[in-house]
Amino acid sequence: MNAPDDQNKILALFKHGPNILEKSLAGLTDNELDYIPSSGGWTIRQIVHHITDGDDIWKMAIKMALGGEESEFNLNWYKVMPQMEWAKRWSYEKRSIDISLTLFRATRNHIMQLLENTPDAWTKNIKSPEPDGKIE
Repeated sequence: MNAPDDQNKILALFKHGPNILEKSLAGLTDNELDYIPSSGGWTIRQIVHHITDGDDIWKMAIKMALGGEESEFNLNWYKVMPQMEWAKRWSYEKRSIDISLTLFRATRNHIMQLLENTPDAWTKNIKSPEPDGKIE
């Protein structure tokens, strides 16, 4: 696998993700965080927790690729039920977003440090057990 030409741009977006998210949430009240769209869907609070949990899960895939040889990453455990069920089980609707935002920033900083200190990080990969190689 070859490193993309826009590696610095990709890393900058990855690094600034927490800033972008926090800026978009600045000043929102609990009522706004918990507003359910009239057409249904997730609240802002649920989306913040989902973003953070996803980032935390994918952190392991990145670490496996950077540190392992022929590692295989799968989300079989996660696919056993719909994402909304995970949101319920992980109490997305009740929890404060503060801890999730802190975890999101810490995860991104952790991965950035690994990427900056792993030789040939852009050439590393992992295997997927999915038939088409995609992990959804």
